[in-house]
Amino acid sequence: MAIRVQTEDFDVSKEVADLRANSPQVGAVVTFIGTVRDMNDGSSVAEMELEHYPGMTEKALQNIVEQAKARWPVFDALVIHRIGPLLPLEQIVLVAVTSAHRGEAFSACEFIIDYLKTEAPFWKKEQTPDGARWVDARTTDDTALAKWSIPSSKDSSR
Repeated sequence: MAIRVQTEDFDVSKEVADLRANSPQVGAVVTFIGTVRDMNDGSSVAEMELEHYPGMTEKALQNIVEQAKARWPVFDALVIHRIGPLLPLEQIVLVAVTSAHRGEAFSACEFIIDYLKTEAPFWKKEQTPDGARWVDARTTDDTALAKWSIPSSKDSSR
């Protein structure tokens, strides 16, 4: 299991090859790559800046991966999340999961990204023609998390 929060871009092919190295039991590798869009909420986006809470963010990501490994028989998982200023088309996040079978790998990967989007302490600020704006959490992300029967941390503070 590897968790990295970094400013540098990542090479998906290299990361997947490293995850699979010397693991003949792996029958499935599922990846998710999130990228910066050039439009959001009807406005063009020139840049997105991602901030995080060092130490707390990595711990939250590790907890998310551990929960996925407790739910599904996965061999390994990797989460790389970038921070700092990013331009449209640039990669933000990589989630990769290995298992014996595709079903478990798909479910664990989807769980990790759904949980990450709502529970990991990251903040996004977009540069638009109207100026900078912080990106609010989406109700669709909370809905995605709910299908895993996990209450959002936002629910416990209400």
